[in-house]
Amino acid sequence: MKKKLNKFFNPKSIAVVGASEKKGKVGFVLIEKLKEFPGKVIPVNIQGSFIFGNKVYKSVDKIPKRPDLVIIATPNFTVKKILEDCGKRKVRNAIIITAGFAEVGNFKLQKEILEISKKYKIKILGPNCFGVSNPHLKLDTTFSNNSAFAGTTAFISQSGALWSYLSDYRIGFSGFASLGNMADLEFTDFLKYFNKDKKTKKIILYVEKLKNGREFIDICKKSKKEIIVVKSGQSKEGSEVAMSHTASLATDYEIYRGAFKQAKVKVAESLAEAVGLKEENITEKIKAKEVAIITNAGGAGSLITDKLENSGIDVGKIVDLLGTAKAKDYARELNKKIYNGFKQIVVILTPQRMSEPKKVAGEIIKSKNRKKVVACFLGNRSVKDAVEILKKARVPVYTHCC
Repeated sequence: MKKKLNKFFNPKSIAVVGASEKKGKVGFVLIEKLKEFPGKVIPVNIQGSFIFGNKVYKSVDKIPKRPDLVIIATPNFTVKKILEDCGKRKVRNAIIITAGFAEVGNFKLQKEILEISKKYKIKILGPNCFGVSNPHLKLDTTFSNNSAFAGTTAFISQSGALWSYLSDYRIGFSGFASLGNMADLEFTDFLKYFNKDKKTKKIILYVEKLKNGREFIDICKKSKKEIIVVKSGQSKEGSEVAMSHTASLATDYEIYRGAFKQAKVKVAESLAEAVGLKEENITEKIKAKEVAIITNAGGAGSLITDKLENSGIDVGKIVDLLGTAKAKDYARELNKKIYNGFKQIVVILTPQRMSEPKKVAGEIIKSKNRKKVVACFLGNRSVKDAVEILKKARVPVYTHCC
């Protein structure tokens, strides 16, 4: 499997479908994040022309030399045609960033793209995923605000935004894979890869659900690496959050605990614990029996929901603004009348490239609900200034509470 997935982590050429010069576009972020990548980056956009001086091809099948990896970041209705083009060009590896598949009930479209991938023998990561990273190669196809430092820890996650949280710390990583909806590639595929990767000493997993429990147990039992699992969906509400952002219906948590015990992996109560940070206790500042949550990351929302519910605090409402959320989106949500019925509101921000931590902090302070807010600005380098703004305004704020 290491050889099969090698082009995801060590490609020599990458085509970005949906590449753009417009700030704020996903295609712009991807091209920008790949500036330090030592290999060839090939922009693909139906309009053609040039992007940052590089020739743009109108489709994948028009690229003269087959790319090792194709990243798709275009609307969901275009993905089938793009995969067909990949197949014609004999591309074997694709990352589908695009959302709008099983996670929103569009199971038919997800099934169709899987059928195309099988027809052409294309390995798919995603859809609805955050990409991959190999800090040793300066490869970063994610939306995290900061690229990670190189090290010996691998992170495999169903939530991409949790990478933007961890990579913001000065923790050394050997690689990262965001699984998204797991239409094709899933945990066992990447466990096999990192088990054989010489740079990897420890593997951390953020799990909402497993597709193949028996194989997972067998691989983990045979592994010579330290494997740490963080499982969300411990509460009914946490499971519902997981379902809403990656179509992952988490089953009984005790069943998973039994599987992890069989697999001989360590179960951590939080990602903070898994990477060696002292976890903050968010519940110490929450006195209400019921709270609302506003987040830009489903994974973080699910983990914090579990923390609250397991402490006897009901989560009466949770709103996922998605990773593209700007300060104005937080402001609009925070000032809605529906929050009049809540005594406290947990506001979560993960530092993605499109996020505006300082501006969001400013909007919290200006909000009529500011005295109700407990903020979770997850990360380090990207949120430092915002955290200071909130502290000066006496808004409770946490940076590693999940």
